[in-house]
Amino acid sequence: MTLPKSILNVIDGFSSLPGIGPKTAQRLAFYLLKMPKDDVLRFSKALADVKEKTQICKKCFNVGDSDLCEVCNDSGRDKSTICVVESPLDVLALEGSGYKGVYHVLHGVINPIAGIGPDEIFFEQLLNRLNDDEIHEIILANNTTLEGESTALYIHKEVRRKFGNKIRVSRIGKGLPLGADIEYADEGTLHDALSGRVMYKG
Repeated sequence: MTLPKSILNVIDGFSSLPGIGPKTAQRLAFYLLKMPKDDVLRFSKALADVKEKTQICKKCFNVGDSDLCEVCNDSGRDKSTICVVESPLDVLALEGSGYKGVYHVLHGVINPIAGIGPDEIFFEQLLNRLNDDEIHEIILANNTTLEGESTALYIHKEVRRKFGNKIRVSRIGKGLPLGADIEYADEGTLHDALSGRVMYKG
């Protein structure tokens, strides 16, 4: 049996998403067929809106509804501390930990094997932010993968080279095992990791 092209297109669309295999994509496509038309239209509009209306914050590169994200727009945040993360999902996870500073989202890690260098992530923009006299500390909250650790070390060295000891550089501490992704950690673990952060020396 050959499925209609309209269904095959939906299956292909779902299959392109991470973590969704062909069988799951088929089940989702047929579930859409059973949904009321209004619900399907709302779903398709939400998919279109996520591309058309979501903006990247011009300051920290988090996602938001305007050119400045909710965190950067919050006058109550501690602007003297920047927590550097790999993705907007990490911001979402860390917000539940009680952290009250601001963020900088790299949108990736340095990975020479994959052809990703400092210019392919928002690294230079981080250095530009550090020219602000208000910044006293950056917390490197990269994932504890090999690439995450290498990226954190690179950032530390470059900040030291450019700013000396003017800015404290720390790394999230206990609680996160090697290879862990921040977005999957619970709030208590992230709170401990931030509270137990370790200052880089040199």
